[in-house]
Amino acid sequence: MYRITKEFHFSASHQLFGLREGHPCARLHGHNYIVVVELAAETLNETGFVRDYHDLGALKTYIDEELDHRHLNDVLGDGCVTAERMAKHFYDWARARWPEVAAVRVSETPKTWAEYRP
Repeated sequence: MYRITKEFHFSASHQLFGLREGHPCARLHGHNYIVVVELAAETLNETGFVRDYHDLGALKTYIDEELDHRHLNDVLGDGCVTAERMAKHFYDWARARWPEVAAVRVSETPKTWAEYRP
């Protein structure tokens, strides 16, 4: 199996609801997010790629135009702002465009990652 990844960055705010009283993530706050999309294929295409990295530019455009420097609760809805749910959101968005998408990881901090992999 061949695997490739591409990393994307953006900054945005969010707020998590339903947390215990005093939880810091219940307050409005922001992150410098990292999104890593992983693509996989059993064979390479005619040019020797799983997929040309250039094709993934559509994800950068989506992130830059819809998510960067925005309040994610307003864009994705109050139920879609955890890193876990964001990973699934990005997976669904990317998989609809590229059948080779195997997983998406989202990081909010240098020490934390959430991944969606069906």
